[in-house]
Amino acid sequence: MEETVLITGGAGYIASHVIVELLENNYTVIALDNLRHYYSVNQSEKPECIKRIEQLTGKVVPFYKADISDQSALRNIFKLHKIDVVIHMAALTDVSESIKTPLTYYSNNVVSSITLFEVMKDFNIKKLIFSSSSNVFGTPQVLPVSEDHLTGIRCTNPYGRSKFFVEEILRNVCESDENWQVVVLRYFNPAGAHKSGLIGQNPFGVPNNLIPCIMQVAEGQKERVTVYGSDYDTKDGTCSKDFTHITDIATGHVKALEKLKKLCAENWVAYNLGTGQGYTILEVIEVFSKTINRKIPYEIVNRRKGDLGNIFADITKAKRELNWMPTKTIVDICTDAWKWHSQNRKSNK
Repeated sequence: MEETVLITGGAGYIASHVIVELLENNYTVIALDNLRHYYSVNQSEKPECIKRIEQLTGKVVPFYKADISDQSALRNIFKLHKIDVVIHMAALTDVSESIKTPLTYYSNNVVSSITLFEVMKDFNIKKLIFSSSSNVFGTPQVLPVSEDHLTGIRCTNPYGRSKFFVEEILRNVCESDENWQVVVLRYFNPAGAHKSGLIGQNPFGVPNNLIPCIMQVAEGQKERVTVYGSDYDTKDGTCSKDFTHITDIATGHVKALEKLKKLCAENWVAYNLGTGQGYTILEVIEVFSKTINRKIPYEIVNRRKGDLGNIFADITKAKRELNWMPTKTIVDICTDAWKWHSQNRKSNK
């Protein structure tokens, strides 16, 4: 039986790739987004990425410009559609910004999430996939990081703590009501773009993620990539991260939806979506340089507050229980990201 999935934050980078994957697997998708970080001038129309998703899949995606803090707007959407599952992806995600404006992040990521969950409860919709982050682990005590690793206490930034708090809220909700079924997906540095080059990452304002920064330098918009710190305990002293191709992340959501149908006594479960391998910042710059056959200049400065020095995922549980495996490499990430950027230099999201 075909299920209808509501995706919050539906015009975002990760969500747009998830929507494509769901549509290609015969799910019906409804998207909502407040378009706060969006380039579109005419916000009465569907965002460009939703139009491109429809172009890619040949399917229509109902879209609502709404904020999850707006209980009335949420209720109207739930009244109009028979929703089976919610994938909750709406969030502010900039680590550096979260350190500067923690109250904004807790209000947007935590308080607004509670509003969404309350409306879901009122409409008896209790199946949820929550988009979390490797930032909930903070500075890891052991590597690779498994789902059983301590979360929350060692978080290095408010963004990570906000994700941790929502995870715990959902855990408590599931403990209080066995009818709730929640799958938490902890992403490890989503990167890259759809192979078509039609959808990809186009950060609003100054990008903080590595791949968009590299592309701006390759394009000539910036002189060099800023590398924060060279004294970490890694092979070359720069941060080492587990970069996961965005389409592998998207596939994980299809697997998570399948898992939701099989949850029994354990009605709250978390999975890491990563590759199980870390690459340093300098290694990624080198791979990208080879991809475009041009040297990418960089400069090393002091560490940046909130960054994790070295983290990569243990994905044994996702392999075993979700039958999910990453299929793309760091080379694929750089190649697809550059294709997206090259085709969309003058485009909006």
